[in-house]
Amino acid sequence: MSEIKITAETRTEFGKGAARAIRRADKVPAVLYGHGNDPVHVTLPGHELLLALRASNALLNLDIDGKSQLCIPKDVTRDPIKGFLVHVDLLVVAKGEKVTVEIPVQAEGDLAPGQNLVEHVLNTVSVEAEATHIPDSFTVSVEGLDAGDSISASDIELPKGTTLVTEGDAVVIQILAAQAEEPAEDAEAEAAEGEAPEQDAAEGDEEKSEA
Repeated sequence: MSEIKITAETRTEFGKGAARAIRRADKVPAVLYGHGNDPVHVTLPGHELLLALRASNALLNLDIDGKSQLCIPKDVTRDPIKGFLVHVDLLVVAKGEKVTVEIPVQAEGDLAPGQNLVEHVLNTVSVEAEATHIPDSFTVSVEGLDAGDSISASDIELPKGTTLVTEGDAVVIQILAAQAEEPAEDAEAEAAEGEAPEQDAAEGDEEKSEA
Protein backbone atom coordinates (compact mmCIF):
# COMPACT_ATOMS: atom_id res chain seq x y z
CA MET A 1 0.00 0.00 0.00
CA SER A 2 1.42 3.35 -1.01
CA GLU A 3 1.52 6.34 1.30
CA ILE A 4 -1.06 9.07 0.82
CA LYS A 5 0.40 12.47 1.65
CA ILE A 6 -1.88 14.99 3.34
CA THR A 7 -1.04 18.33 4.95
CA ALA A 8 -2.46 18.66 8.47
CA GLU A 9 -2.93 21.71 10.66
CA THR A 10 -2.60 21.55 14.43
CA ARG A 11 -5.62 22.91 16.32
CA THR A 12 -6.11 24.34 19.78
CA GLU A 13 -9.86 24.98 19.78
CA PHE A 14 -12.15 22.16 20.81
CA GLY A 15 -15.81 21.49 21.46
CA LYS A 16 -18.87 21.11 19.24
CA GLY A 17 -18.81 24.72 18.07
CA ALA A 18 -15.19 24.52 16.95
CA ALA A 19 -15.81 21.18 15.23
CA ARG A 20 -18.80 22.58 13.32
CA ALA A 21 -16.72 25.55 12.18
CA ILE A 22 -14.01 23.19 10.92
CA ARG A 23 -16.52 21.14 8.95
CA ARG A 24 -18.12 24.27 7.47
CA ALA A 25 -14.68 25.05 6.05
CA ASP A 26 -14.70 21.60 4.35
CA LYS A 27 -12.17 20.24 6.82
CA VAL A 28 -12.27 17.37 9.30
CA PRO A 29 -11.20 17.36 12.97
CA ALA A 30 -8.91 14.44 13.79
CA VAL A 31 -6.83 13.11 16.69
CA LEU A 32 -3.53 11.21 16.50
CA TYR A 33 -2.94 8.51 19.12
CA GLY A 34 -0.19 6.01 19.80
CA HIS A 35 3.40 5.27 20.79
CA GLY A 36 2.74 6.49 24.32
CA ASN A 37 2.59 10.12 23.23
CA ASP A 38 -0.05 12.66 24.16
CA PRO A 39 -2.90 12.89 21.64
CA VAL A 40 -2.28 15.39 18.86
CA HIS A 41 -5.32 17.31 17.61
CA VAL A 42 -5.22 18.24 13.94
CA THR A 43 -7.42 19.44 11.11
CA LEU A 44 -7.37 17.66 7.75
CA PRO A 45 -8.66 18.74 4.32
CA GLY A 46 -12.07 17.12 3.90
CA HIS A 47 -12.03 16.21 0.21
CA GLU A 48 -8.51 14.78 0.25
CA LEU A 49 -9.24 12.73 3.36
CA LEU A 50 -12.52 11.43 1.92
CA LEU A 51 -10.70 10.20 -1.18
CA ALA A 52 -7.92 8.63 0.90
CA LEU A 53 -10.37 6.72 3.10
CA ARG A 54 -11.92 4.98 0.12
CA ALA A 55 -9.19 2.39 0.72
CA SER A 56 -9.56 0.44 3.93
CA ASN A 57 -6.61 0.87 6.31
CA ALA A 58 -5.19 3.68 4.17
CA LEU A 59 -1.60 4.57 5.06
CA LEU A 60 -1.50 8.33 5.57
CA ASN A 61 1.67 10.40 5.62
CA LEU A 62 0.72 13.60 7.42
CA ASP A 63 2.77 16.76 7.12
CA ILE A 64 2.30 18.40 10.53
CA ASP A 65 4.15 21.70 10.85
CA GLY A 66 6.82 20.46 8.46
CA LYS A 67 7.25 17.08 10.19
CA SER A 68 6.19 13.79 8.61
CA GLN A 69 4.04 11.32 10.55
CA LEU A 70 2.75 7.96 9.33
CA CYS A 71 -0.66 6.84 10.57
CA ILE A 72 -3.67 4.68 9.72
CA PRO A 73 -7.37 5.31 10.42
CA LYS A 74 -8.49 3.78 13.71
CA ASP A 75 -12.05 5.05 13.93
CA VAL A 76 -14.00 7.00 11.30
CA THR A 77 -17.24 8.77 12.18
CA ARG A 78 -19.56 9.76 9.33
CA ASP A 79 -22.86 11.57 9.24
CA PRO A 80 -25.50 8.78 9.24
CA ILE A 81 -27.65 10.54 6.64
CA LYS A 82 -25.37 12.56 4.35
CA GLY A 83 -22.24 10.42 4.78
CA PHE A 84 -19.73 13.25 5.18
CA LEU A 85 -16.79 12.84 7.58
CA VAL A 86 -17.52 14.06 11.11
CA HIS A 87 -14.36 13.01 12.97
CA VAL A 88 -11.41 10.67 12.52
CA ASP A 89 -9.16 8.96 15.07
CA LEU A 90 -5.74 8.06 13.67
CA LEU A 91 -3.18 5.56 14.95
CA VAL A 92 0.49 6.55 14.76
CA VAL A 93 2.63 3.86 13.09
CA ALA A 94 6.24 3.42 12.01
CA LYS A 95 7.94 1.52 9.21
CA GLY A 96 8.59 -2.08 10.24
CA GLU A 97 5.99 -1.90 13.02
CA LYS A 98 3.23 -4.52 13.02
CA VAL A 99 -0.41 -3.63 13.62
CA THR A 100 -3.62 -5.63 13.91
CA VAL A 101 -6.22 -4.59 11.34
CA GLU A 102 -9.47 -5.79 9.76
CA ILE A 103 -9.19 -6.69 6.05
CA PRO A 104 -12.26 -7.00 3.76
CA VAL A 105 -12.88 -10.37 2.09
CA GLN A 106 -14.26 -10.59 -1.46
CA ALA A 107 -15.54 -13.64 -3.36
CA GLU A 108 -15.00 -14.38 -7.06
CA GLY A 109 -15.85 -17.22 -9.42
CA ASP A 110 -18.95 -19.16 -10.48
CA LEU A 111 -20.71 -21.63 -8.23
CA ALA A 112 -21.63 -25.16 -9.27
CA PRO A 113 -24.76 -25.28 -11.49
CA GLY A 114 -27.92 -24.69 -9.48
CA GLN A 115 -29.70 -21.89 -7.69
CA ASN A 116 -27.15 -21.47 -4.87
CA LEU A 117 -26.26 -18.37 -2.90
CA VAL A 118 -22.98 -16.99 -1.47
CA GLU A 119 -23.33 -15.86 2.15
CA HIS A 120 -20.59 -13.72 3.73
CA VAL A 121 -20.57 -14.91 7.34
CA LEU A 122 -17.61 -12.58 7.98
CA ASN A 123 -17.09 -9.49 5.83
CA THR A 124 -13.57 -9.00 7.24
CA VAL A 125 -10.84 -11.04 8.91
CA SER A 126 -8.36 -9.78 11.47
CA VAL A 127 -4.66 -10.03 10.62
CA GLU A 128 -1.34 -8.74 11.89
CA ALA A 129 0.67 -7.00 9.19
CA GLU A 130 3.45 -4.47 8.77
CA ALA A 131 1.99 -0.99 8.98
CA THR A 132 3.47 -0.06 5.61
CA HIS A 133 2.36 -3.30 3.91
CA ILE A 134 -1.29 -3.69 4.91
CA PRO A 135 -3.29 -5.63 2.27
CA ASP A 136 -6.20 -3.73 0.69
CA SER A 137 -8.41 -6.83 0.66
CA PHE A 138 -8.40 -10.63 0.31
CA THR A 139 -10.05 -12.41 -2.62
CA VAL A 140 -11.20 -16.03 -2.30
CA SER A 141 -12.49 -18.27 -5.08
CA VAL A 142 -15.93 -19.89 -4.86
CA GLU A 143 -15.47 -21.49 -8.28
CA GLY A 144 -17.39 -24.79 -8.48
CA LEU A 145 -18.55 -24.73 -4.86
CA ASP A 146 -21.95 -26.26 -4.11
CA ALA A 147 -24.56 -25.90 -1.38
CA GLY A 148 -23.06 -26.90 1.97
CA ASP A 149 -19.49 -25.95 1.03
CA SER A 150 -17.70 -23.24 2.99
CA ILE A 151 -14.44 -21.29 3.19
CA SER A 152 -12.72 -20.80 6.53
CA ALA A 153 -10.32 -18.06 7.60
CA SER A 154 -7.40 -20.49 7.37
CA ASP A 155 -8.20 -21.08 3.68
CA ILE A 156 -7.34 -17.47 2.82
CA GLU A 157 -3.94 -17.06 1.19
CA LEU A 158 -2.00 -14.42 3.11
CA PRO A 159 0.89 -12.37 1.74
CA LYS A 160 4.35 -12.77 3.22
CA GLY A 161 4.73 -11.04 6.57
CA THR A 162 1.01 -11.18 7.35
CA THR A 163 -0.39 -13.57 9.98
CA LEU A 164 -3.99 -14.49 10.75
CA VAL A 165 -5.51 -13.27 14.02
CA THR A 166 -9.08 -14.49 13.41
CA GLU A 167 -9.58 -18.12 14.48
CA GLY A 168 -8.55 -20.37 11.59
CA ASP A 169 -11.72 -22.48 11.73
CA ALA A 170 -14.02 -19.44 11.62
CA VAL A 171 -16.33 -19.70 8.60
CA VAL A 172 -15.92 -16.68 6.33
CA ILE A 173 -18.09 -17.70 3.37
CA GLN A 174 -20.66 -20.46 3.04
CA ILE A 175 -22.76 -21.64 0.12
CA LEU A 176 -26.49 -21.91 0.70
CA ALA A 177 -29.13 -23.65 -1.37
CA ALA A 178 -31.77 -21.21 -2.53
CA GLN A 179 -35.24 -21.99 -1.23
CA ALA A 180 -37.29 -23.72 -3.90
CA GLU A 181 -40.49 -22.02 -5.01
CA GLU A 182 -43.78 -23.61 -4.04
CA PRO A 183 -44.90 -26.10 -6.77
CA ALA A 184 -47.61 -24.84 -9.08
CA GLU A 185 -49.81 -27.89 -8.29
CA ASP A 186 -49.95 -26.89 -4.63
CA ALA A 187 -51.06 -23.39 -5.55
CA GLU A 188 -53.75 -24.81 -7.83
CA ALA A 189 -54.90 -27.20 -5.11
CA GLU A 190 -55.21 -24.35 -2.64
CA ALA A 191 -57.20 -22.36 -5.18
CA ALA A 192 -59.50 -25.35 -5.72
CA GLU A 193 -60.02 -25.72 -1.97
CA GLY A 194 -60.95 -22.06 -1.79
CA GLU A 195 -63.60 -22.60 -4.46
CA ALA A 196 -65.04 -25.73 -2.86
CA PRO A 197 -67.34 -23.95 -0.35
CA GLU A 198 -68.85 -21.85 -3.15
CA GLN A 199 -69.49 -24.97 -5.21
CA ASP A 200 -71.08 -26.74 -2.21
CA ALA A 201 -73.30 -23.75 -1.57
CA ALA A 202 -74.36 -23.66 -5.19
CA GLU A 203 -75.22 -27.36 -5.15
CA GLY A 204 -77.24 -26.82 -1.96
CA ASP A 205 -79.26 -24.06 -3.58
CA GLU A 206 -80.02 -26.31 -6.54
CA GLU A 207 -81.26 -29.08 -4.26
CA LYS A 208 -83.57 -26.66 -2.42
CA SER A 209 -85.05 -25.32 -5.68
CA GLU A 210 -85.69 -28.86 -6.92
CA ALA A 211 -87.37 -29.73 -3.63
